[in-house]
Amino acid sequence: MSSEPDLTERVVSSQEELDAAWIDGPPAPSGPILIADYDPAWPELYARERERICDLLGKAVVSIEHIGSTSVPGLAAKPVIDIDLVVADSADESSYVPQLETAGYRLIIREPNWHEHRCLKGPDTNVNLHGFSPGSPELTRHLVFRDWLRAHPEDRDLYERTKRSLAAKAELDDVRTYTDAKDAVIDAIYARAAAHRPLSPR
Repeated sequence: MSSEPDLTERVVSSQEELDAAWIDGPPAPSGPILIADYDPAWPELYARERERICDLLGKAVVSIEHIGSTSVPGLAAKPVIDIDLVVADSADESSYVPQLETAGYRLIIREPNWHEHRCLKGPDTNVNLHGFSPGSPELTRHLVFRDWLRAHPEDRDLYERTKRSLAAKAELDDVRTYTDAKDAVIDAIYARAAAHRPLSPR
């Protein structure tokens, strides 16, 4: 059987689990969603963070990637640099979190039930640093989505229109609601990407 992950699979968590994932408690509603025009400085901000993280963690970094909307040239986005950091075991926080904290990173999310995901905020730039272990299907999902949008401007533009439309709706006044509302379009894009992916060897 193929080991390819289901690109549209979602881990269903209860509201209690979602709230409990926040180290200091869930944040208050964030207010209107800001969608900014693409900024060519975003890749430069990622490169700076990548260098800092690699200097701090050294060989503990298995891989590191710029993901999310700010990684797609020409795509409007919330001005937050999302980064996937792969370490040997993301659940072993002692192997990487303290080193990041010395530079001002702050652990905000711990999700044992979602691929042992950890999220840290950056010290001086709006960064979401996502910690995963090797083999997490989320790593594949993020890269497939990023690379598809980079290569297919029609879906990039569809995604941008969707984000701007949702962000403009008054009732979508927090990031969680906004993110959930994008799922149908994201899944449709994943389906197109999956249909064009070569199968991995069995």
